[in-house]
Amino acid sequence: MNRVPQILLLYWVIKIASTTLGETGADMFSMTYNMGYGSTIALFLGLFILFLSIKLSMKRYEPVMYWLTFTSTAIAGTAISDYIDRTLGLGYTMGTIMLVGLLLLTLWVWKIREKSINVEQITNSTSEIYYWLAFLIANTLGTAAGDFLADELGLGFASSALIITGVLTAIAVMHFYTKTSGVVLFWLAFVLTRPFGATFGDLLTKTHEHGGLDLGTVGSSLFFAIILVIAVIKEVRIEKNR
Repeated sequence: MNRVPQILLLYWVIKIASTTLGETGADMFSMTYNMGYGSTIALFLGLFILFLSIKLSMKRYEPVMYWLTFTSTAIAGTAISDYIDRTLGLGYTMGTIMLVGLLLLTLWVWKIREKSINVEQITNSTSEIYYWLAFLIANTLGTAAGDFLADELGLGFASSALIITGVLTAIAVMHFYTKTSGVVLFWLAFVLTRPFGATFGDLLTKTHEHGGLDLGTVGSSLFFAIILVIAVIKEVRIEKNR
């Protein structure tokens, strides 16, 4: 039986809410609560491993456990990206290049080992491990790419979000009106919805001096957590009626 959701509109709604929560949530734990990047990474990688262990024991798609696992990768990915840039001092450019290479390597190994990287049809534990590893790396890459646009190129959060929105719109048009590989378009959209969420999250939480709206990490995280819960409840109801 299939262990993952179909890639429909509701999937992208939940995914963007989750990735934005990943940005605001990681900042909330690492900075607002002064846990630091290392402790935040350890906490959410631990939760990721726990949730994934439970998820792997399930033989079919279960929305709540799926999105708990996904959200843990979003928060861990943000903290890992910030750790690479700020603690290790490698910068957004080098971090983005490293993560692109790591994602491509993961997808290549996944393809060689399992003969497919179809993200809509996962039926065994080995494929699902590759699936989640790729998602963790892609979420980390998305954060680094968003920070690269907003900070390294000096575009700011609002302009970066608008640029990414334009690229995502072009990808959607290509999906519906061209014969471009669906796998390629999915991974492009998957990676880019992460910096969209990251830049939007930063726009809400950063101070006015840094180009943000200064709404705070706690309130912003709560807002997106509520959206995420509502959307997942709808997904649960849809799944029950299938």
